[in-house]
Amino acid sequence: MRWLPLLVVLLAPAALADTIAGKVVGVHDRDSLTVLVDRRQIKVRLADIDAPELKQAFGQRSKQSLSDLCFNKSATLEDQGQDRYGRTIARARCAGEDASREQIRRGMAWVFDRYVKDRSLYADQDAARTAERGLWVDPKAMPPWAWRRAKKLSEVP
Repeated sequence: MRWLPLLVVLLAPAALADTIAGKVVGVHDRDSLTVLVDRRQIKVRLADIDAPELKQAFGQRSKQSLSDLCFNKSATLEDQGQDRYGRTIARARCAGEDASREQIRRGMAWVFDRYVKDRSLYADQDAARTAERGLWVDPKAMPPWAWRRAKKLSEVP
């Protein structure tokens, strides 16, 4: 047990290295932000969620919801790597509020089944669906990954 304090001291810097603090200076769409960190802009894709595309029903409302949550507010990011577009994938807390969880609670996003790490988000999604909040007013709401796939198939000659 004498090694435990030493282990905590050794691991603490690694845990802190994955957290980034800054200010949200842009909301690009329903699940992407730009965060200013030390005069450098970082493009961020919110982890664990996928929100309606801008041309889908609730796409504009989802973007407005994320803007209300995060724009011009302080943010802490839990870095989870990068996506194929070079954006930082992160869970973002805007002014202390978990943006991914709040978008789910408001019915402005789906849990991104393919990439979700925080499975507790499903309970929030179920509650939003039961209460018919946001996009859940439509019983046939289409997840964005299915919408993108259908759009891509319709464009094939």
